[in-house]
Amino acid sequence: MNPSFPLPFLFSVSLLALASCQESNVAPPTPLEAEVVEVLPHDNQAFTQGLLLHDGHFYESTGQYGESTLRKIKPRTGEIVEVRYLTDEFFGEGLALLGDRLFQLTWKAGKGFIYDLKTFKKLDEFAYEGEGWGLTTDGTHLIMSDGTSTLRFLDPKTFQVVRRLEVADPSGKVADLNELEYVNGQIFANLWYRDEIVRISPETGHVTGILSLRGLLRPIPSDPDSVLNGIAYNKEKDLYYVTGKRWPKIFAIRIRESSE
Repeated sequence: MNPSFPLPFLFSVSLLALASCQESNVAPPTPLEAEVVEVLPHDNQAFTQGLLLHDGHFYESTGQYGESTLRKIKPRTGEIVEVRYLTDEFFGEGLALLGDRLFQLTWKAGKGFIYDLKTFKKLDEFAYEGEGWGLTTDGTHLIMSDGTSTLRFLDPKTFQVVRRLEVADPSGKVADLNELEYVNGQIFANLWYRDEIVRISPETGHVTGILSLRGLLRPIPSDPDSVLNGIAYNKEKDLYYVTGKRWPKIFAIRIRESSE
């Protein structure tokens, strides 16, 4: 299941598809393209729900009842150097790091967990309404997706919703927002069951960019849920790391606006 393309390889969204958007007060998103610069190993049994990079390690939240975990991973080898298992009634979801605490969502339980970054010791729990999908932070708030077109900004101390952001493109609301990553004042989001990542303005909710990663990895016919999910960012190298549920690889990519 190795990629069948040489490095570097460019992916870009179709300009024709963008041109077909309905007219609205939302400007058409900018086509983005990605150059694959490195391919790293990934546990092909990990049902990736959240991914981030910190101090040279990946931190990953994985899902499925009876299989959900929080992990610390060496990027070069894929070695899991720390793991914490969720009890069987919880389905792990999005993951964010704020300060020295990791915040992990669960899918339908309405409960999240807070862990110490160094020890993975559970420090506390928090509650929220609805489903938990993706999670990131702008350094002040936790930003949460729930599978709809609405992102919630949470106070990281009280977990009260301080703001709701409706995400839209020229054709209307954009639903199925999944894993999230906040990068340089913009929110990047996977779209569930679509090989696309959208870039979102946290001020307006408008989709400002769209990246197609179709063909990045061959689909797994026997596992329809093994879709693109997981975005991490390396600020020093300006690299994004993307993967999917039960994918055997993590791809380091450089994203830029399309020159087409």
